[in-house]
Amino acid sequence: MARSDTMESSFRFGDRWRGMRDFLLSSRRFQRWAAAFPLTRPIARRRAADLFDLCAGFVYSQVLVACVRLRLFQQLQIGPLAASTLAARSQVPPEAMTMLLEAAASLRLLEKRGGQRFGLGPLGAAMLGNPGIAAMVEHHSALYADLADPIALLRGEIADRQLARYWPYAGSEAENHLGHDAISPYTALMSASQPMVAEMVLGAYSFARHRCLLDVGGGDGSFLIAAGRVAPHLRLQLFDLPEVAAIAHDKLTAAGMAARATVTGGSFLRDSLPRGADVVSLIRVVHDHDDENVLALLAAVRAALPAGGTLVIGEPISGEAGTDAVSAYFSMYLHAMGSGRPRSFVALRELLRRSGFADVGSHRTRIPMIASVVVARC
Repeated sequence: MARSDTMESSFRFGDRWRGMRDFLLSSRRFQRWAAAFPLTRPIARRRAADLFDLCAGFVYSQVLVACVRLRLFQQLQIGPLAASTLAARSQVPPEAMTMLLEAAASLRLLEKRGGQRFGLGPLGAAMLGNPGIAAMVEHHSALYADLADPIALLRGEIADRQLARYWPYAGSEAENHLGHDAISPYTALMSASQPMVAEMVLGAYSFARHRCLLDVGGGDGSFLIAAGRVAPHLRLQLFDLPEVAAIAHDKLTAAGMAARATVTGGSFLRDSLPRGADVVSLIRVVHDHDDENVLALLAAVRAALPAGGTLVIGEPISGEAGTDAVSAYFSMYLHAMGSGRPRSFVALRELLRRSGFADVGSHRTRIPMIASVVVARC
């Protein structure tokens, strides 16, 4: 039997098996039996809980928004407090505050303590250690506005998308001319969330083997500063839009790295990149752009690197273990933004090879849902 016939037969068998599974799972009679039978009861309960979480997910996120905006995690950092105390501080009626605290406790953001007091839960404590998450939570109001009618969003019927305004460079033909007011919100968000990503990338790939790093789309310089601290000999270059580059220059100067850093303003889709680096980093840049722009960007990076130079990409990669929910999130997020999509390692490797890169490999990080690392060489 030919290989194509074997694969077709395998597909047909898989489709038939899944069809039987779907028929059973959609049967109310089977659902009642599975919930009652001791061996299948745990599975049925878990599936019911998973489905409930999908239905209730927006409410969960709004509980988190309320906790962030009322700064409950910061207030409870020094120890448990009574619900009445938190209500008075937050100017929220006591009954409503108690309801919020109990909801947050059910989500493990907080914990009930004795005497009608509440303290930090494991997830609330983790929020304090990752301020970038709180920044993302605040920022999500723009995403929720665009997702109010998801069908209209998918059909392209929303003319004025909030997320597209938040990220004004997405799909813009005049990104070089964006002013300070346009770039400040997203630059601040990237700065707040960059430490988590930098930790993952720098833990998976060592820049100490290189002499000069060019961070393209490097924002306010947060990643470049983190890389410079773990590799003190490394020369630093940053390339981003002119207004963003000005912010990066000030931040690198404040970090004491001005003498070893060069900052250049421009558009990586239209301008040549600075030369002289033997490694280029693209940190949370590639997935913001469609394939055509990614190919143009990779071509510019390839032209800027010497023979044997290295490109390091750091961002969430779809299809990696533990990233299924992240892929679902970024698919809708980037669609609302109007540019880009999450990509698998195979898709990235194909774009890199089309751009002249070789020896493409992936480096798994400690938390792939924050970022994975793809490395390619000229």
